[in-house]
Amino acid sequence: MARPAQSARKLAFTASKRPEARAALERLTARYGQVPFDEATIIVALGGDGFMLETLHKTIEHPRPVFGMNCGSVGFLMNEYSEDNLIERLDKTERAEIRPLRMTGTTVNGRHFDALAINEVSLLRQTGQSAKIRVSVDGRTRLDELIADGILLSTPAGSTAYNLSAHGPVIPLNAAVLALTPISAFRPRRWRGALLPHLAKVRFDILEADKRPVSAVADNREIRHVAVVNVHESRSIALTMLFDEGKALEERILNEQFNT
Repeated sequence: MARPAQSARKLAFTASKRPEARAALERLTARYGQVPFDEATIIVALGGDGFMLETLHKTIEHPRPVFGMNCGSVGFLMNEYSEDNLIERLDKTERAEIRPLRMTGTTVNGRHFDALAINEVSLLRQTGQSAKIRVSVDGRTRLDELIADGILLSTPAGSTAYNLSAHGPVIPLNAAVLALTPISAFRPRRWRGALLPHLAKVRFDILEADKRPVSAVADNREIRHVAVVNVHESRSIALTMLFDEGKALEERILNEQFNT
């Protein structure tokens, strides 16, 4: 077996459960070495966008930059997979710093919850009936009653994910705004959402919560039967993604706005 490449960088490789990602993990650790997660200077994540989000969540308590390589399906947040010249690539990477959303609130039975979202916080109807939601921003009611399948609040980094599928705007990474986007709105029929200052504090009150139950989802963590949901940007947490030179997340988001 070839000896691992020597580098001042301490790399921790992590992989999704996909067979191709697990196979890549074995090859890369044999070639470049492996250190424990909390000793690494860079985390190399092998998988798709979902796994990148999962890895970023793990760095909240152990802040480390994450360099993703696509071994999944979508890969918008990932770099191209290649086993060659990894150290040289890492030496030339461009950084993207993102701040997650903090979601807090209570369920209909009074249980409190607290979760972080890197992409978005989404509220979704749980049954065949539309959700009814009151929307307030910085203590002022902006929509007395939104009737829809749901609504989401997205970070710039997440604006090309669920937000874009719900016909929300693509947001440049440094725009310092959040996207508030309805999901299949019935009333107000013409409301298409809003762009909010990134420091805005948003509150969602679920109307008729027993009859029209709603779940709140922070990335992949779901809380069911919510009554009140508060969302704001967490200024105390900064997460770092690394991208190949000339292919930074900011450039990808900009390109997405011109895709036809």
